[in-house]
Amino acid sequence: MSDRIANAQLRSKVMSADEAAQFINHGDTVGMSGFTGAGYPKALPSAIAAKAREIHGRGEDFKIDVFTGASTAPDADGVLAEADAVNYRMPYQSDPIMRNKINAGEMKYQDIHLSHSGLYVEQGFFGKVNAAVIEAVRITEDGNLIPSSAVGNNLEYLEAADRIIIEVNSWQSLDLEGMHDIWSMPKLPNRIPIPINNVGDRIGTTHIQIDTDKVVAVVETDAPDRNAPFKPADEISKQIAGNFLDFLEGEVAAGRLTYDGYIMQSGVGNVPNAVMAGLLDSKFENIQAYTEVIQDGMLDLIDAGKMTVASATSFALSPEYAEKMNAEAKKYREQIVLRPQQISNHPEVIRRVGLIASNGLIEADIYGNINSTHVGGTRVMNGIGGSGDFTRNGYISSFITPSVAKDGAISAIVPFASHIDHTEHDAMVIVSEYGYADLRGLAPRDRVKKMISIAHPDYRPLLEEYYERAAKNKFLQTPHDLATAFDFHVNLAEKGSMKG
Repeated sequence: MSDRIANAQLRSKVMSADEAAQFINHGDTVGMSGFTGAGYPKALPSAIAAKAREIHGRGEDFKIDVFTGASTAPDADGVLAEADAVNYRMPYQSDPIMRNKINAGEMKYQDIHLSHSGLYVEQGFFGKVNAAVIEAVRITEDGNLIPSSAVGNNLEYLEAADRIIIEVNSWQSLDLEGMHDIWSMPKLPNRIPIPINNVGDRIGTTHIQIDTDKVVAVVETDAPDRNAPFKPADEISKQIAGNFLDFLEGEVAAGRLTYDGYIMQSGVGNVPNAVMAGLLDSKFENIQAYTEVIQDGMLDLIDAGKMTVASATSFALSPEYAEKMNAEAKKYREQIVLRPQQISNHPEVIRRVGLIASNGLIEADIYGNINSTHVGGTRVMNGIGGSGDFTRNGYISSFITPSVAKDGAISAIVPFASHIDHTEHDAMVIVSEYGYADLRGLAPRDRVKKMISIAHPDYRPLLEEYYERAAKNKFLQTPHDLATAFDFHVNLAEKGSMKG
């Protein structure tokens, strides 16, 4: 594998993960690569976790603050959480062990807009970054890094860190080189416009330049990215996808969209993947994506000639499609651009390209406020991710969701959202298997009927009864009956179902 480490200075720093973990100390802030289960370090997290368990066994403290691009995988977030090695985590996570620790109050977590997180590090809002642990495809003769399957916040962590540990992963295809477009935001107050006018514009280099003197260790790995496979689209997902495509057709009929002018952003998950499957048989051609992640459905669209270019910061591929990417990266790098997440999620570019954003939710209330993160207002699931970046700045912002969860015990449409990540000012269109609610141009009271129409039939009478009570209020701009506004959530907590 030494041919992947072409720089002599850095080749001399090769060591085991356990040896490299000795450079991580209690109280350190560690910036790690990784975004949605791609491009995260495969060996150091387990080695750090083992070190933590050994130190805890002596009755001593060992915890670190962990920053990433977004979620990682069980062999990163999971092993660190299980070893009680994490004090504070940002900006996004999705690991079940870590989630339980956070909700139990055993770990601190700050949910941050992904476009903001790198800037916050750059400006020193979190204090010193002690170490960066970054995965790469290879190291060039000049000591530059070729990123792997995610770019994320790598630039910010590499620049801010006192010490750098590089994992060179031979599982990652060498043909990924050339897919990346690395461009750094100038430091404040010397910002300039980001020179991206079209989705596929390349404005930077294919490598990351680093200070090689800060590198304390290089670790060789050969391990795959770990993402769960997408579930086959069920009937509800297909209905949601069909309703979303009906909405797009309505935009074409209104003259606001053309069949060859659709620029998309998509959140991660089975329903968004079903939407992309629906696009395969649609009238839309020359589709472009300016988004966070490349999913299975986007590769299918590229293969079918339906999508011409996709720009993101990472992959979020099933194991089957990750192998496909490794085998065919040379082909896909002609149409896929991987950028730093400060660029992929930047409001300036999102607004300029005029994309249609589509993200998931936990619940929406009858006025169009969206809860993306907390069950019952207090139990965090994953985080806001980049949905706020795209919702607030997209040409059109939509949210897609099944109408119920947990076999009907939870309604996705509620009287009053128990936690609000996206306000009624930003959400435009909500889609379920029962249709879509287009909220544009509607005062709050005029939204209620449309929102109830996409709720599950079992919950529509309860929502109507709530609004009737709320409409008796003295103040009618956004009517609420505060005494019963959270009855759905109270019923769920006390009786196991929002129906009561």
